[in-house]
Parts: sequence; C-alpha cells; structure tokens
Amino acid sequence: MKRTKKTVLYSLGAAAAGAGAFSVLSCFVAGYLLRIATDRDLPQEIKSDAKIRLLTGCGKKEEFQKTAAAQKLKNAQQEAVCIVSYDGLRLVGHWIACKKPKRAIVAMHGWRSCWTRDFCGLADFWQSAGCSVLYAEQRGQGESGGKYMSFGINERFDTLSWVKWVNEKTGNTLPVYLCGISMGATAVLMSAGLSLPENVKGIVADCGFTSPDAIWRHVVKNNLHLPYALYSPVANSLCKKRIHAGAQDFSAVDAMKRCAVPVLFIHGSNDRFVPIEMTYENYLACAACKELVVIPGAGHAMSYFTDPEKYKKAMCDFWEHQDV
Repeated sequence: MKRTKKTVLYSLGAAAAGAGAFSVLSCFVAGYLLRIATDRDLPQEIKSDAKIRLLTGCGKKEEFQKTAAAQKLKNAQQEAVCIVSYDGLRLVGHWIACKKPKRAIVAMHGWRSCWTRDFCGLADFWQSAGCSVLYAEQRGQGESGGKYMSFGINERFDTLSWVKWVNEKTGNTLPVYLCGISMGATAVLMSAGLSLPENVKGIVADCGFTSPDAIWRHVVKNNLHLPYALYSPVANSLCKKRIHAGAQDFSAVDAMKRCAVPVLFIHGSNDRFVPIEMTYENYLACAACKELVVIPGAGHAMSYFTDPEKYKKAMCDFWEHQDV
C-alpha cells in the first residue's frame, strides 16, 4: 500500500514537473514567435534571407525583380514628411506630388518591408495616371518610431492620420484613396472601421490578411510547422502588454462588416504567405461596393509584377467609378 502510494505521488510529481516545464517552454516559444512578429529588430538568428523566406514563403526571384525599381523610387524627387501618431510616435512619410493631380493616394507598405520595395512597381504608373502619393513608413519599421508592429491594429489609426495630412496638404481638393500591400492592406481595410473623411473615395487592398491571430496561426502552422494552438493564449497575453491590444481584439473582417467605402481587393493565386482565402473572407464580409481581382500565378505582393496590365486596368476602372 505504501509502495503504491509512493508510486502515485511520484507520478503526480513527475506530471506536475512536466506540466511546469511545458508551461515554461510554451512561454519561451510564444515570446520568441511574438518577437519575430512584432519587434522592430528581428532576433539575430532569424536575419538571414533564407530564414525570412521560410517565414514568408517568398523566393529570391521575387525580391530580385524589385531591386532596381526600388532604388529608382528611393531616388525620386520627394518631400520628407513627419507627423505625430495618435499615441505620440514620430511617423515618417514621403510625398511625391504629381504636376496635375487627379487624386491622392495614401500608400501603406507591408510587414518587415518598406515603401520603396512594396510600391516600386506601381510608382511610375501612379505618376502617369495623375496621382500624388504619400508613401508612409509604418510604425516600428524604417525611420518611423515605435518598438513594435501591430499588424494593422494600431496602423489603422496611422492611416487616418496620414489622410488628414494629405487633406491639409492639398486643401481637401482631391479624392483620396487608401492603398496597402500585405500588412498595409490589412491596415487600410481596418481603417474602414473608423470615421474616414468624406473625400476618401476608395480602398485598394493587395494581399491583405484577416487578422493578426489568423496570419500568425497560418505562418506558425504552415511555414514553421509548429502547433500554434499551444502558444496562442500566451502570445495573445504578451501581445496585449506590447501593443495594448490582443491578436484577436480586432480584424479586417470586423471593419468590413461596417465598411462604407468601395473596396478593390487584389490577390495572387500563388501567395504562400497570406493565403488567398483571407481575401475571399474579407471580400465576403465587405458591406460596401466591392470588386475582386485574382492574379493567376502571382506570389505574395507580386501581383503587379506578374500581370501589370490587368492590375492597372483594375485600378483605372476602380478610379473611374469613384472619382466623382
């Protein structure tokens, strides 16, 4: 009897120790994944190109296509802009004016990217089409302030701040469009849940995801091959401490349900970072006028490079219907 009792106590003790060790491991892994997702600086061991491609599912060819065009955009004549965010961060942008503008665009780039890389293909087209553009540098990236990225949750307010800057710059004389790629697309979609100025005529969302929780779940499970469900509660708790919001607190789907601004959704069929199903979900939830353009064979943020004519036609048609 004593021996049996000792065996049971030993088993319980071993189970408790195992549970404790797993809890510590879960906290460590969740914290590490959150650092990769939200911190301005990646952990040193993740900084190689190969490991970034593992996270995003993007290849060398996709980045090579953008290099020369990105340098050209970086060297373009521009006005450096600085504003203060709603929560006191210094945000940096780049205003490239058109001589005879028909409209203005607020362009929001993606996760661990930059304005020159994400919009280098579109920049010349926008200029020729009569667009003055404010290229924002997202919080927690580039020259803008902030320790963390928030996957659209806080960036939606930054989008609204940039719209207000553009209106002050142009005297409220131009129709304004919000255009985002990847995380930038999610930010502009989420901003539709705010009170946007009346001259915001449309949103263009290229390969946006539905929510921070959904994209983290997809990347951790499908690209990193880890059991996200084990780490999600801890990650959500840590997320609230860092960005003052949980990964499940708000989504583009939530915003789309009360959206009053026309939306053009664009996504590549071969996106291995943000699955095209997320754009379908955002599209179906959108309560406003909406259009969906799928670019066959395009990888993540590569739709314009894959089929520029289809992309330009979709955007021109969208402007034609909204520029009134």
